[in-house]
Parts: sequence; structure tokens; C-alpha cells
Amino acid sequence: MEENHLDILAIGAHPDDVEIGAAGVLLRANQQGKKTGILDLTYAELSSNGTVVRRQEEAAIASEHMKLTARYNFGLPDRGLEANREMAIKKVVDLIRKTQPKVVLAPYFHDRHPDHESVSRIVKEAIFSAGVKKFVGERELPAYRPEQFFYYFINSTATPSFFVDITELYPQKIQVLESYRSQFEQEEGSVSTPLNNGYIELVEYRERLFGQQAGVKYAEGFSISPI
Repeated sequence: MEENHLDILAIGAHPDDVEIGAAGVLLRANQQGKKTGILDLTYAELSSNGTVVRRQEEAAIASEHMKLTARYNFGLPDRGLEANREMAIKKVVDLIRKTQPKVVLAPYFHDRHPDHESVSRIVKEAIFSAGVKKFVGERELPAYRPEQFFYYFINSTATPSFFVDITELYPQKIQVLESYRSQFEQEEGSVSTPLNNGYIELVEYRERLFGQQAGVKYAEGFSISPI
């Protein structure tokens, strides 16, 4: 995938984070001819199921389904984001300045997984710092700040600020999630986790609930963050 300026840059800790909360919006953006990208901060090497190689293969399949313009992975340590916080911020700053997205998405700041919360804080700081001319990242790039910053939901049950209708795109979102078979299916030798015990059904329930609140069948919810 080519590196270009993006309309939307969605950021997560692990491959599949963004897909859980915002695949529908990325699919809709693609339909509208917009350029979309995902940044995974880690390779999720500590996952109970699946190897790094397999998860990257699955991420490539999901990316193809979403027709992403670009996908990046910084290879930071899984469960080690706080220990590498300053480096992570600088790396995200550089990518924001390089791709100049109009919209940035990050996980909601309250979530049962500490890495999701870490990414939320890292991205918020990076967005602010990217617009500070004298802030030096790992490379010399001109300052840039996105127009909008929204949080998507992975495990949180918080009330969204707004909803996006994904009714027509919901089957495609499920196809994207099903790309991650190592995570969402119980295969021979796999460890039982919340992800492979009906998690996709829980996503459907949530999207139906959000849809009901929005007056449609399926919707994704987002929370607004000031920039």
C-alpha cells in the first residue's frame, strides 16, 4: 500500500482493535473515495492465540477488505507502551505530520485492556504535539494538526457523542472481523479467551444498540475529543 496524505488515520494498539470499533466508518470513507490508513502500535506478540506472522497475514486480509490506502506497524512492545511512551508519542507525531490526516481515531480512554487506554493517551498527546512547531519528533517534519479527533469503542460501554450509520456496510464489517480467525474462532489448540467466546456477537449487539439509538439498524459510536 502506498504512503499518501490521508483523510482518516485510525490508530490502535493491536491488529484488530481499529476493526472492532471503526471498520464500518473506514469502509464508508472508502466508498466516498477518501484515503484511509491504520496504525497498529504493536504486533500483539503477547496474544493468547495466533503468532505475529499469522496476525500480520490476517491484518493484510482485513486491510484488503477495507481497501486501505496504507497500514503501518511501529513494532512497539505489546504491554510495554507506557515504558516506551515518549518514543511512541514521537513516532505518532511523525506519522501525523507525514500523512496529514484530516481525522484521527483512537480507542476510548476507558477500556478493560490497559494497552487500549495507553494508546488513547499517547495519541491525544501526539495530536497536540504534532501541531507545535518547535516539538521535535524523530524526523524533521513541518508541524501539522488534524481537524478532528474522535474516540472509537472496543470494550467500553460508554455513551457515544454521535453515531455513524453502517447498516449497509455491516456484512462487510463482519467479513473484516472474520479475517482474524486466530482471535475470534476457537481452533484446535487455541486458548479460550473473551474474543473467541462470542465476541463478534457482542459487537453485533453493540452496533444494534447504537443503531437503535440512532434510528437505524446498525451504527458505530464515537466520542468527540477537543484538539
